Amino acid sequence: MSRIRRMHKSGERGRCMICGAELGREPVLRLSDMPASAQDIPSADELSEDKGLGLSLYICPDCGLCQFDCEPVSYYPEVIRAVGLSETMRELRRRDYRHMTETYGLTGGRFLECGCGRGEFLEVLTEFPVEIYGTEADPANAAIAAERLGDGIVNMFPEGSDAVIPGAPFDCFLSFNFLEHQPDPVAMLEAMHANLRDGGYGLITVPSLEYILEEGYYYEFIRDHIANYDLDSLSGLCRRCGFEVLESGRIGIGDTLRVVVRKAACGSRETAESIRDPHGDPEAIKAGFEKIKTNKENIGYNIKIYTENLKKSGKRLALWGAGHQGFTIASTTVLRDEAEYILDSAAFKQGLYAPASHLPIVAPGYFLTDPVDVIMITAPGYVKEIKRSIEDLCASSGAPLPEITDILSILHHGQEGL
Repeated sequence: MSRIRRMHKSGERGRCMICGAELGREPVLRLSDMPASAQDIPSADELSEDKGLGLSLYICPDCGLCQFDCEPVSYYPEVIRAVGLSETMRELRRRDYRHMTETYGLTGGRFLECGCGRGEFLEVLTEFPVEIYGTEADPANAAIAAERLGDGIVNMFPEGSDAVIPGAPFDCFLSFNFLEHQPDPVAMLEAMHANLRDGGYGLITVPSLEYILEEGYYYEFIRDHIANYDLDSLSGLCRRCGFEVLESGRIGIGDTLRVVVRKAACGSRETAESIRDPHGDPEAIKAGFEKIKTNKENIGYNIKIYTENLKKSGKRLALWGAGHQGFTIASTTVLRDEAEYILDSAAFKQGLYAPASHLPIVAPGYFLTDPVDVIMITAPGYVKEIKRSIEDLCASSGAPLPEITDILSILHHGQEGL
């Protein structure tokens, strides 16, 4: 895996990665004991070097982007997808592709995914009558994608208006939950702009800051997501880079933003002043961050009480979910000391250790050899799916079914119903 490190576009800490404005002295949120990354998972030999981080979150007073003032993770140009696509995710991509081809007349067009990983999402695109291209910074992933999809996959990370992508000009670019990792999002979108035909389109998705603020889920923040977009800041960024925003909204359960853009007429770029809307609804944003702080305290307290009651009953606890939510919850609460291990189905994570908390990550089958009394699901978006996996594992092996709880139950209900 390549290791590219760089500072923000401005080259200075304390400045916005999009517009270069000073971020100010006071962050809107400080987080301590945070994992250093969600994907660079330490081995046993690396534990002595792995430490929890303090992260400060700022909102740019000029362009409104909510961002961490830190270096990006070293692998930010690469796409790491833990498991194959679920049918739910495949259908979501099908809807995206159907919408773009039918609504904007792109049948037969050239589609480029920026950050295509191993080609998982592009493989779904083969169901449509289009030409398929992709860029991927990790050589191994790019090779796998090329084997799946052909010579349209290139091993590169496009940055800046002088980037030349083989196969250009394209009719549509795709970026699925990749832009939030970029310390210089302007450079990435300028590359997409330069390699689109006049009037070409783009589809971008990123995690929703609105969702995090509305729900108060502090564990959705992770250093990997160095930029945290709401619709205003995402739309403003696109316009700044020479795109018209044709559609914008939230999809799924509201946790993902989706915009459709079109390459504007040559030379049409809006200035910072013309797109300035730095705060949206200041009171709503302030209330959202207050809710995050309150919920963080509540979840820490509720987990402490919960684990104390388990210990009094002589019960052992394990977690399920070696993703960024599970890593953050483990490192910022007493779970780092009270849980036995973290179960996860991603083979490349097994045998490693959760960053900051150093809990061992094991395969689901490990539960059968070292059973616990309670499994807490720390992947909020997959509670039903994981619960079925636990039930199937126990049913097929004849092992007793453990108690199953999840982090949302603790956050929203305290001890009720646990």
